[in-house]
Amino acid sequence: MDYELSKPQKLLQQSVRDFCQRECPPERVRKVMETETAMDEPLWRAMADQGWIGLHLPEEQGGLGLGLVELAVVAEELGRACMPGPFLSTTWAATLLSFVPRSEPVDRCLSQLIEGSSRGAVAFLEDDNDWNLTKPCVTAAKSAGHVTLNGSKQLVLDAPGADSIIVVAQGDAGMCLVLVDRATPGVTIEATPAIDATRRLSLVTFAGVTVPRSHILCDGAPAVAALARSLQVGAIVTCAELIGACQWLLDETVEYARTRKQFDRFIGSFQAVQLKCADMFLETESSRAAAYYAAWSATEGAVDAERAVSIAKLYCSEAARDVGNLAVQVHGGIGFTWEHDLHLYYKRNKANEFLFGDARHHREAIARLTIDAA
Repeated sequence: MDYELSKPQKLLQQSVRDFCQRECPPERVRKVMETETAMDEPLWRAMADQGWIGLHLPEEQGGLGLGLVELAVVAEELGRACMPGPFLSTTWAATLLSFVPRSEPVDRCLSQLIEGSSRGAVAFLEDDNDWNLTKPCVTAAKSAGHVTLNGSKQLVLDAPGADSIIVVAQGDAGMCLVLVDRATPGVTIEATPAIDATRRLSLVTFAGVTVPRSHILCDGAPAVAALARSLQVGAIVTCAELIGACQWLLDETVEYARTRKQFDRFIGSFQAVQLKCADMFLETESSRAAAYYAAWSATEGAVDAERAVSIAKLYCSEAARDVGNLAVQVHGGIGFTWEHDLHLYYKRNKANEFLFGDARHHREAIARLTIDAA
């Protein structure tokens, strides 16, 4: 692959950056994170009008027919702006819908998600918070023309603002994916304290929730395969967000080192500070190379795509933590204050470190792939 972005990709990058600078300055991020859903409807509509949600999906499904590299370009700039709201959760839901068999409920929901008239969420994690979910505890019992869901899901991303929730459940044929309207009787959403205030995490409980059988999107092996592919895309988007946040932290830290004086000297003249900035640059650029290779390999269907995604996620997760720590160290006391924006990115990185599997999860995944290939 060519690690240099193409001209259209650079134009897309600049377009997203201009949008974020214009529509989502830090002051707006702080206002949105104080709301119940951490979502600004006008900002969400403006984002949807750009076509970013379905950017990577096929044109016949209503997307723009681009690839995961372009999606990563968008996600990196959104991460650089610490964009609040349900972009990640809705992109995950739309991606998952694109991998299941076509049906009237799928086409209708996917179209609404892509155009931005509704938001989506995926109810995946359970009490053990294990991203290697193989047998969900949430049950989907079929009856005449209906399916009834019982159980709960932990840490559902942006559930309060979601209109549709895709539930990963256990049915008669194994794992199944069920589409549920948030307003369906029996669905309750309870806020879960989260380190990142720009997104909401929730406990979602399904108590005798009944939906038409046509809302079973797929089950068995097709459901497992669709979910696995969507998790890869989610991991790539999260990696790109981590890179964007790291780039902001790097730029802000270098500028601070250039202008902050101590002992009548700019602190950037001290070798210890220079080394910290150099380490931040190395971690950020290495993360970018790993993430964009993963995006390219997944788009091209490369044989090492699964391994590349796991390598990118484990590296970006740890690098983002290191970059955040170094940024706080260079900023000193001001880096701990609520008034400075650094903590917004530090917390976003910490939350994204866990999403779609942390470093330990992906090390285990790489080990399994290595054993299977032996």
